[in-house]
Formats: sequence, C-alpha cells, structure tokens
Amino acid sequence: MAERQGQAAADAVLTRIGQVVILHHAGDREEARRRLLELWAEIGEHGAPLYRCTLAHYLADTQDDPADELAWDLRALTAAEEIGESGPAAREGALAVRAFYPSLHLSLAADYAGLGERDAARTHLSRARKAAAGLADDRYGQGVRAAIRRLESRLGEDGDGTWRPPRQRP
Repeated sequence: MAERQGQAAADAVLTRIGQVVILHHAGDREEARRRLLELWAEIGEHGAPLYRCTLAHYLADTQDDPADELAWDLRALTAAEEIGESGPAAREGALAVRAFYPSLHLSLAADYAGLGERDAARTHLSRARKAAAGLADDRYGQGVRAAIRRLESRLGEDGDGTWRPPRQRP
C-alpha cells in the first residue's frame, strides 16, 4: 500500500511537470517558468534527483539569459548523475533518465556554443552523439539526432566530432 502511494506521488509530480511543459510549448514561457520555479521550491535542492533533473532541464528552456540557461542545464546533469546511486527505486529512475542524456548534453553543447565556449560545446556535443546511439529510431530519437546534426553544422563539425572549416558560400 505504501509503495503504491509513493508511486502515485511520483506520478503526480511528473504529471505536474508535464502539464507545465505543455503550457510552455503552447507559448506561455513566463507562466511556465513561474510554475516550474514553484515546483522547484516545493521539491527543493535536495529533492529526488529524477524530479530535479526533469525540472531543471525544462527550466533551462524558459530562461532569457544564456548563462541562466547553462546553470539550469548543469543542475539537470548533476541531478541525472545522482540517479541510480541509492537503491532499487533510484535505479529505475536511472533507466528513465538514460533517454535524457543525449538531450541534456545537447542542451549543454548549445548553451556553451551560445556563450562562445566552443571547446566545451564540442565536448558536450560528442557526449550527446554517443548517448544518442542508444536511442530508439522513434520520433524522439530522430528529433535528437537531427538536432545534433544541426549543432554539428553550426559548430563546423562532421558526424564523428572532427572539426572542419565551415563551407564557403558562393
């Protein structure tokens, strides 16, 4: 009984996060940021890593300042790395977050590129590429791989992470 209540509470938190993400995708960035920050305050800096990872990952997308976006993406990665460190329930969370890693590293690569830190961007792009190899060939996997290719092009890299000069336009 207690296990089912714990699962219901976990599902409720993830459902609330999902509802706010829908709000953000519908175009209400400010309200989404406000609600995600409320959830962050509720869960806290030491809350369950899966919640912190998910929240921080989506909070990053609502930021106006590139440095703030980077800070939230780094929080997401830190929380993701904590998942699986403590017991069977955490290991289940590790399976859930495994699909997040390509997106987490891709976000960090884009953050660093936007801040002009190309070496850090390339490092995270390489990690995103490696993590994406384990994704299914579904809509999510295809979308992440397409985003990786776009950032590779923007950074002047080929698919194996080797730098190449940008194409000259005629």
